[in-house]
Amino acid sequence: MIDIIRVEDKNKNYYIDNIRNRAEAVQKDVIISVDKILSDVKENGDKAVIRYTNNFDSESINSQSIKVTVDDIKKAYKIVDKKFIEAIKKAKANIEFYHEKQKQKSWMVTKEDGIMLGQQIRPLDVVGIYVPGGTAAYPSSVIMNTIPAKVAGVKKVIMVTPPLKDGSINPNILVAADIAGVDEIYKVGGAQGVGALAYGTETIPKVDKVVGPGNIYVAMAKRSVYGFVDVDMIAGPSEILVIADETGDAELIAADLMSQAEHDVLASSILVTTSEELAIRVKEELKRQIETLSRKDIIKNALRDYGMILIVENIQNAIELANTIAPEHLEVMVKEPFIILGELKNAGSIFLGKFAPEPLGDYMAGPNHVLPTSGSARFFSPLSVDDYVKKSSFIYYSEKGLSNVKDDIVLLAETEGLTAHANSIKVRFK
Repeated sequence: MIDIIRVEDKNKNYYIDNIRNRAEAVQKDVIISVDKILSDVKENGDKAVIRYTNNFDSESINSQSIKVTVDDIKKAYKIVDKKFIEAIKKAKANIEFYHEKQKQKSWMVTKEDGIMLGQQIRPLDVVGIYVPGGTAAYPSSVIMNTIPAKVAGVKKVIMVTPPLKDGSINPNILVAADIAGVDEIYKVGGAQGVGALAYGTETIPKVDKVVGPGNIYVAMAKRSVYGFVDVDMIAGPSEILVIADETGDAELIAADLMSQAEHDVLASSILVTTSEELAIRVKEELKRQIETLSRKDIIKNALRDYGMILIVENIQNAIELANTIAPEHLEVMVKEPFIILGELKNAGSIFLGKFAPEPLGDYMAGPNHVLPTSGSARFFSPLSVDDYVKKSSFIYYSEKGLSNVKDDIVLLAETEGLTAHANSIKVRFK
């Protein structure tokens, strides 16, 4: 079960390293296997994609059945719970509202002497979304990855997701994709799905960017195709860190820690508190609540290996520890959470107060749940509208404007030994 540890300077780095390094156990044979699959898809297109799909997921997939049809989506609507449809629509509205606020406008400024400078913002043309399937089917991933793209103005969103054994797609996934605005859906997963999006095949269009979560094969495939296309991020195992003072509710904190631990045996759940009494009560609550949960074996393993309750002397120490760990999800369970909000520098998403649990962000609040992990919140941001646009600068100078700086440009160019650069300026003023 989870350990209670009193944090001191001499042991702090040990626990931080343990959290950050948990995702580094990537076997070399995984990378070798992924690169082989990608090369095969790049060379053989549909033939390779279908072969791998038949081997790994469903033998019923062929060139005629690989694309989801309008009838497939209509059938899905008949199967899913009507309350699920309403919940997805409500989530969509909240996510659209939040991401609309992120949109930027192109701009232009005029300076003296006939100089104009500016920036154009344009959406990407085609984006590919990877969505896990089977037992790890998450409709929330569909809407979180699709809606910012649609808000940004992306013309076409292509989704790939692995089929079930019978060749069908989880109906909740299909309905969520239709509501979110996905344009085309293909029944393919794994590294071959990422490769199909990155390189294009006879059937599956080539995209400009690949986004979305997946297993280690998907993550390594995204890493390999980066540069050929863009990717969102290489996500590691999920994580949550809770900062709590003596006012924290042990029952709620325990529930929130387990909400992340159920994702994966590598998931990290950490409580940082100033109260030893709260630490003890949270541990007791974990033991009590865990027995009622369907994924208790995964939770127990995750809490044992990567869960911890850290006791610190004061809230400032807790803040410093959180900023160093830079968690994916950061919950603030203190008496006045907004007082310390400005000091929390490194976190994917911050949840303030007892009525803002992490699952609220996963499904309904509006901010994106695709977040940086493994300490990368120190330099990465959540998925946003910015991930689906590109920016171009533009420059206009009048003759007078260029004349005013021509000698400086020539000097700088010749200092760098680039005489053709210098000549490009000189010939305009013979």
